[in-house]
Amino acid sequence: GAGENLENTMAAFHHAVNLGTDMLELDCHLTKDEQVVVSHDENLKRSTGVDVNISDLKYSELPPYLCKLDVTFQKECQCEGKDNRIPLLQEVFEAFPETPVNIDIKMNNNVLIRKVSELVSQYKREHLTVWGNVNYEIVSKCFKENSDIPIIFCAQRVLLLLGLFYTGLLPFIPFKEEFFEIPMPSIILKLKEPEKMSRSQKFIIWLADTLLMRKALFDHLTARGIQVYIWVLNEEHEYKRAFDLGATGVMTDYPTKLKEFLHNYP
Repeated sequence: GAGENLENTMAAFHHAVNLGTDMLELDCHLTKDEQVVVSHDENLKRSTGVDVNISDLKYSELPPYLCKLDVTFQKECQCEGKDNRIPLLQEVFEAFPETPVNIDIKMNNNVLIRKVSELVSQYKREHLTVWGNVNYEIVSKCFKENSDIPIIFCAQRVLLLLGLFYTGLLPFIPFKEEFFEIPMPSIILKLKEPEKMSRSQKFIIWLADTLLMRKALFDHLTARGIQVYIWVLNEEHEYKRAFDLGATGVMTDYPTKLKEFLHNYP
């Protein structure tokens, strides 16, 4: 919802859930006084204008977000909002007791992982939470800390999965992951100036898109009970492509646009 409210704020979450969003995706860090906060960046320069790390400040010392932030996955778009406070993960759990939450553990920090696990257990949300990161070590620690909370495929395991898929071995290999969350590689072309990209960079993006965006793969995973999410899609043609390929869901900065699309999508 970062295109309609400031990212990772309570206003953004309330707005998304009120529209009918099925799941919130957020990012967690740990403050100096060991509070689990919802923020994408460890360093707050981009989002607050203050060049400081979350881990160096107590929760009460965190600066507010700037009132206008760039929408990362929508080039040359900004979003304004009045709610500029960095919230606690606990607040999100209390405000949305029935809403599934997808947690990106942003730092390889044992205390952060333990604290998130304790909060999930405290609010009895194991069945409403999925956690992980692109980093193999973080996901491994998450699973070891609390195997009752479903995990996502890290980057290393996505590559393994693709290798098994293209060699035909995938049906024979069990997986502990329950969520396959990947970017649609073609969106990278939106983030950079295409004319500034080398031919080899464009080729790599094309190749990644060709290898990852496969209906047979998505259908196989969903048949095994593994949910497939594509991120971060902000255009109707991207939504359509993802759902046509068999994705379980998509992450978006514009939940209003996605709701309208789903209302009209056959």
